[in-house]
Amino acid sequence: MTRTTVPLTLDLLAELDPPCGRHGARSRDRRLWVSERLREWGSCGRVALVEGHPVGLVVYGPPESIPEARRQPTAPVSEDAVLMAAVWLDPEHRAGGLGRLLVQGMAADLVHRPGVRAIECFARRGADRSVHRELLVPAGFLARVGFRTQRQHPRVPRMRMDLRSTLTWRDEVGATWERLREAVRPSPVTSPVGTRVGGGAGIRQADGPVTLAGSPAR
Repeated sequence: MTRTTVPLTLDLLAELDPPCGRHGARSRDRRLWVSERLREWGSCGRVALVEGHPVGLVVYGPPESIPEARRQPTAPVSEDAVLMAAVWLDPEHRAGGLGRLLVQGMAADLVHRPGVRAIECFARRGADRSVHRELLVPAGFLARVGFRTQRQHPRVPRMRMDLRSTLTWRDEVGATWERLREAVRPSPVTSPVGTRVGGGAGIRQADGPVTLAGSPAR
């Protein structure tokens, strides 16, 4: 089964239409927000595809573009961070690692952006509905995909993923892979009289790039 992520577009957003977007004005507001971010800021989301069909998305942007962020009890977001505003998966595709794949795609998109050192998100603990819930993502999910608590709160902690450590991990994986290739690369063998008698058997390199942060969680 082919699974990947691609940049969020207005067409993909309309095709997904997550539940909170089926209510007229809110759906139009979301499309307007995405359109403005794409025009003024650049890529602001990733979409998960399974066999070419969109099944989920993650949305992110500069904190100042998301007014609800200022009303959270653990605001403000750090000056060096982008705010992860929402993540959603079709119920039929949850618990299969796609949430982690979306977060990996988001990190890969942001890791080289000037001035961006981290991703932050307002987390939800428990089922308290007395706070603004538009931006809240379950704390357990965030912890599983690499976020750590930045500011404690009993209901709405602010959590953070440091992109520097993500980049370091990726570079270390690349270096390890190159060392492995060197170790298994066949070299000529010569006979005592200087005649080449054979080389090692080749090892087929795996197709596709190394993932940014490990295999998707199950």
